[in-house]
Amino acid sequence: MFSLFSQWKSNGGCRSLRSCIIFIILPILFLCYYILGNEISETWMSTVGLFLPEPFTNKSYYVAYPHKYSFIMNEPDKCQKENAFVVLMIPVAPSNTAAREAVRSTWGTERIVGDKTVIVLFLLGLPISQDNERLQEDLLQESEKYHDLLQSDFWDSYYNLTIKTIVMLEWLSTYCQNAFYAMKVDSDVFLNVKNLVNMLLLAPKQNYMTGRVSRIALVKRNPRSKWYLPKRVYSSFLYPPYVLGFGYVFSLDLARKLFEAAQLVKPVYIEDVFLGLCMKHLGIALTNPPEKGLFNVFPVKYNRCRNSKLIVTTTQSLKDQVEFWRDLQTPGPYC
Repeated sequence: MFSLFSQWKSNGGCRSLRSCIIFIILPILFLCYYILGNEISETWMSTVGLFLPEPFTNKSYYVAYPHKYSFIMNEPDKCQKENAFVVLMIPVAPSNTAAREAVRSTWGTERIVGDKTVIVLFLLGLPISQDNERLQEDLLQESEKYHDLLQSDFWDSYYNLTIKTIVMLEWLSTYCQNAFYAMKVDSDVFLNVKNLVNMLLLAPKQNYMTGRVSRIALVKRNPRSKWYLPKRVYSSFLYPPYVLGFGYVFSLDLARKLFEAAQLVKPVYIEDVFLGLCMKHLGIALTNPPEKGLFNVFPVKYNRCRNSKLIVTTTQSLKDQVEFWRDLQTPGPYC
């Protein structure tokens, strides 16, 4: 017996045993986190809430669409007048003038691709800063100059992004029925408009939504997470498939369908997850992009050849966003 043990030990048995123990313990810890954590997270919040920052303890975990929001600034004839093929809807904070100017000076200038018209619109809520009256006056002047602002009368904040998304869907279904597609795209990304249009030329015209599809996403039960949801708000430990919110594309028929579904699905403040819940309610499957790497959620180091082939990627700064686009406009081969 002793000789067998010595031989097992000399052959790396200790290492194998250690690996087995780790292999057994990790799933147990995982289950403890997602099962026990679900039960105690809200109690834990109320217990230690006195030690957390006020914005965190007062966080609302789901939002509603309690009344019909109205547009303070609107461009109701934009789609009809310009015969839009695809509408780029860019949610942005009212105070973020720099981001709007960066878009207007780069990919936002690409309004015609082949014979297809691209429309660019910025979606805003009400400013919540202390100097909101001055900021609102500046926005009115900006709207008068560019005619590309849509502003609705909800408070513009991170936890109202779901409301912002529903307002976007309502606007598209009301004022843009003649367009074929829309893309919700963040203001801090690099967008290759030509590649977007070329992809859509071959895309379905109904029940179509694509982007960076997340098909297995765990619900965050850690109360300190930015994306925390308690079990009472969303009971499942997995989200349904959804497209990540930095940039997703959908056929215009979905705007009305999703807006109507939003009245029936319990909202959560994580807006891209909420759209996934609405798609599940409608029984409509998400479509993977035709190629991998077209939608990049993490910034990629600039490469003229690679960037010429993708559709959208996040960037580390507005400076990168501008420089990437400008380099691709220079003459010469991409690869």
